[in-house]
Amino acid sequence: MLKGSIVALVTPMAPDGTIDEAAWLRLLDWHLACGSRGVVVAGTTGESATLTEAEFTRLLELAVAQVAGRMSVVAGTGSSSTAATIERTALAARLGADLALVVTPSYNRPSQRGLLAHYRAVADAAEVPVVLYNVPARTAVDLLPETSLALAAHPNIIAIKEAVADKQRVAALVEGGLPVISGDDPSCCESLLAGAQGVISVAANVIPGDYARLCELVEAGEADSARALNARYAELYSFLGVEANPVPVKWLLNAMGHIGPGIRLPLVALDERWHQRGKALADALRGPVALN
Repeated sequence: MLKGSIVALVTPMAPDGTIDEAAWLRLLDWHLACGSRGVVVAGTTGESATLTEAEFTRLLELAVAQVAGRMSVVAGTGSSSTAATIERTALAARLGADLALVVTPSYNRPSQRGLLAHYRAVADAAEVPVVLYNVPARTAVDLLPETSLALAAHPNIIAIKEAVADKQRVAALVEGGLPVISGDDPSCCESLLAGAQGVISVAANVIPGDYARLCELVEAGEADSARALNARYAELYSFLGVEANPVPVKWLLNAMGHIGPGIRLPLVALDERWHQRGKALADALRGPVALN
């Protein structure tokens, strides 16, 4: 259920910040056509922190209906509160999500013992499989490999999205029996080659076909071809990091004509100093460099 290229989908919005449902459906259809194996609804890239429960519900309902079993629908349900995470995960299950992606609690900085207790409580209550999500650059807490492997003994915890760019860590997790999904685009090719079974990607928002192809090349054992394809997107990876995600990727998708310009406070539109660089990249992605 969790393999290959999974897009951490943006939430398209009108200039006033309201959700553009027509654009949401178009994006889902595009990713299906380009070979994405799954979509994350209401993850970090989808601006989960500013979505209301009603908006979360509507986005997930639309995604489940539009996808209709043709790719996995992963709901971002993690929060800083264990009780709230359990409630959101239960809602996702009722709405038909295939999996729950549960990020480590941010701001309150739990210990490793606290993380064990948090994830076990969520997994005990969940009616869908749970995917751990470790992204210490955002949450200020690192889910250490030994903690992740201890959690892997829980029958309802099926994988980890690991955003630490360390192929040795990926290899250790895989060798310990925990399936890994890369959560870091610049290092995802090496993570895949080290044993990760897929990637939850921001870059796949703009190059879904090539990300699907990258995963296929690794699966086929074509490491040199995978690295060559990945190297073509060094500038994209760099651009997507010039401001906080999803500011650059939403700006780029707007420049490419896929979505409107809307984004929600406290995030604001991309600073003008990056526009020329972004326009050049958007032109290149619409041209022969892109395989989508």
